[in-house]
This record gives sequence, structure tokens and C-alpha cells, in this order.
Amino acid sequence: MNRIFHPYLDRFVVVFIDDILVYSKTREEHVENLRIVLQTLKEKQLYAKLSKCEFWLDSVNFLGHVISKGRIVVDPAKVEAVLEWITPKLVFEIRSFLGLAGYYRRFIENFSRLTLPLTKLTKKDQKP
Repeated sequence: MNRIFHPYLDRFVVVFIDDILVYSKTREEHVENLRIVLQTLKEKQLYAKLSKCEFWLDSVNFLGHVISKGRIVVDPAKVEAVLEWITPKLVFEIRSFLGLAGYYRRFIENFSRLTLPLTKLTKKDQKP
């Protein structure tokens, strides 16, 4: 999909595997961007399942983020998952938690400093 939509990536399309996000500044621009994306799919004989499509949304959940006009925030369900995480006791559990939290590091001020104690616990001969 990235190859197919390469000319439009970071202009008005984001692709992750088979998920396609089309974004625009104006309604008119969005009509044109959707036309281009749908035409490209048709030319490549690829089809979108209508029941999985959503159009004309002001806000969209995409890859664990909520994206709306001029704003990207962490999906509240993901925040809830972090808050409810059971205290890790084994190294692989700590790594798993750090992996999830690290995905959202750009939203967490001083992430590296905050997670340093946990990161140290993943080193050899350390105990939680």
C-alpha cells in the first residue's frame, strides 16, 4: 500500500498495512483527495470493504491515537490500559510495559528519565 500511495503520503494520506487515512484542510480538498485515493484503488484492482469505511469524520481513532482538526492525542482506551496495568514482576513483563508506554513517548514529558528505573531492571542480574 505504501508503494501504491507513495506520491500522496504525508500530503493527504497515511497508510498502515491495509488501513488508509485520508486527511484534508477543507471539504472541497477532501472530496478531491478521496477521489484520488478511490481511483488509485480502482486502478490497482484493490477494493475497500464499505462496512469498514468511515467518511467525513471530524475525529478518528487511528493506530492508538485520536486525530481531529489540528490535534493528535492518545486514545483514552490506551491511557486506561496503562493505568490498569498490573505491576510487572518479571523482566519480560517490564519490557512489555515499556514497549506500550514507549509507543506514546512523544506525549510524555521526560519519558526517558521517568522510565530509567524500569529500564535498569531489564538489565542482566537485576530484580524487580
